[in-house]
Amino acid sequence: MFRWFEQRLNPFPSDEPQEPPRTLLAFCMYFTRGSWLYLSIAAVLMAGIAITEVWLFSFLGNIVDWLSVQNRETFIQNEGWKLVGMGLIVLLLLPLMILSNSLVSHQTLMGNYPMRIRWLVHRYLLKQSMAFYQDEFAGRIATKLMQTALAVRECVIKLIDVLNYVVVYFLGTLLVVGIADWRLTLPMIAWMLGYVLLMRVYIPKMGKVAERQADARSVMTGRIVDSYTNIQTVKLFSHSRRESTYAREGMDGFMVTVYRQMRLVTQVNFLLYMLNGLLLVSVTSLAIWLWLNEAATIGAVAVSTGLVLRLWGMSQWIMWELSALFENIGTVQDGINSISQPQIVQDVEDAPALKVERGEIRFDHVLFHYGKDQGVFDDLHLTIKPGEKIGLVGRSGAGKSTLVNLLLRFHDVEGGRILIDGQNIAEVNQESLRQHIGMVTQDTSLLHRSVRDNILYGRPDADEAMLIKAARQARSDHFIAELEDAKGRTGFDAHVGERGVKLSGGQRQRIAIARVMLKDAPILILDEATSALDSEVEAAIQDSLNTLMQGKTVIAIAHRLSTIAAMDRLIVMDQGRIIEDGTHAELLAQGGLYAQLWARQSGGFLGEDV
Repeated sequence: MFRWFEQRLNPFPSDEPQEPPRTLLAFCMYFTRGSWLYLSIAAVLMAGIAITEVWLFSFLGNIVDWLSVQNRETFIQNEGWKLVGMGLIVLLLLPLMILSNSLVSHQTLMGNYPMRIRWLVHRYLLKQSMAFYQDEFAGRIATKLMQTALAVRECVIKLIDVLNYVVVYFLGTLLVVGIADWRLTLPMIAWMLGYVLLMRVYIPKMGKVAERQADARSVMTGRIVDSYTNIQTVKLFSHSRRESTYAREGMDGFMVTVYRQMRLVTQVNFLLYMLNGLLLVSVTSLAIWLWLNEAATIGAVAVSTGLVLRLWGMSQWIMWELSALFENIGTVQDGINSISQPQIVQDVEDAPALKVERGEIRFDHVLFHYGKDQGVFDDLHLTIKPGEKIGLVGRSGAGKSTLVNLLLRFHDVEGGRILIDGQNIAEVNQESLRQHIGMVTQDTSLLHRSVRDNILYGRPDADEAMLIKAARQARSDHFIAELEDAKGRTGFDAHVGERGVKLSGGQRQRIAIARVMLKDAPILILDEATSALDSEVEAAIQDSLNTLMQGKTVIAIAHRLSTIAAMDRLIVMDQGRIIEDGTHAELLAQGGLYAQLWARQSGGFLGEDV
């Protein structure tokens, strides 16, 4: 039974996520698509439960009246079937409605509903540009995703529950008490006006504090995660105390919002208690006065007093539900600011997959300034022939990495175009573009998974033989065989830790090279690919890289010029312009910048120009 209800709502919808709306209501409605049927069923069941409970109070008043006027000998004969009917409602109908409501709410909605939101948001955020992630803490983004999903669920469900109870319960109460004596409804109407005024004053205040608190919580979490992510740097510079202070500042900011929230809570709690006390005293006093004047029955006194006590408890619940609602509204609004951001780099509609048959790359009058008035490329033109292997040379900031990032379409060009085999990369599917490009970077980052998973990331459908061959070609099979993690997993099954922290820099680099070897893409980018390796291992891997480069179009970036001197062609860049183009020998003969850089190398590395 539980499993059946759990499977009613798919937690992983296949809909392609679009940019979410930026207004609160539209945002919640967008992420509630597909869940409305079950939310409606839960709302109807909740209304039925509320109506039944109010009716039970009315029936209780009838029982009191029956007991006060009827004869004991004939009571069961006169009212027995009514009592049996009420017993069946209490023992069968009401529990059945509560069970049904609980199954729909807890089994169908509580888990699946927020997971649908997490799934859609996560898939949308994965398509955000690199610039998006460079401007945010990773921990902060993850926290916003988790908090916002739960907050949307709570906003929608709490709003439905509260509206149900306020409308059904209060109107039902007025109806039942009004039937007993209309005058008893007057204090209740006055109480309702006071209650609405109290909520009108305090709940927006709680909402504003909650929004600040959500932001402060994400800042606090982001600072803590940032320290853990960079724990090696923290320890290298002996800054544990400084990081504690940095986190403390975030915690202090969070506690300021907590204190403000708790002050409001105390005020509301006191005022609501006083308001409920006034309602109980006024209704009870009025009911007794009416009974003394023979204007109301004992049953009317019992019903009105019982419903007031029920409203007492329910008003506390509604107030905290509404304060929690506004707290979650604050969390959602804070999440909207991070989640509902447009994807800067987007595919055109129905973008075709890139087809690479030769591997020609052409930068056609490319203009790119990172969105500023001036900068990197003003009119870059470069053609790389199919299967040609070029080396990019230049000082830091010359534009080498930007050129590679534009080819990978981490950013869109601001003018001109980039073509691969005549296809404009801005008009093809991004996923297919990057599937045809293999890249090994200087700062290798591995996934916090097994060695096997990291290597197979290059080609998930590869078999065991292909996996082992790639590891052997990258000269990583020997150290992989000796790996063992904290849980006793060994070899290819050993986990490498966050960003590969359990491995040395050279080991991470070799696994990254194995991953690219397994991918076997027709275009290969090497960005200081062997910089983390010692000379012996580099010499061994260089043979494998030479094998890997065969038949591919290659772009290699290296400050150690000896590693790219044998390339087919060297492109020398300076301030976003190509200033020299030729083979190693040709450039040396020209006596230009490349020749100067070659002459100034110290220990095999590129020296900075004064």
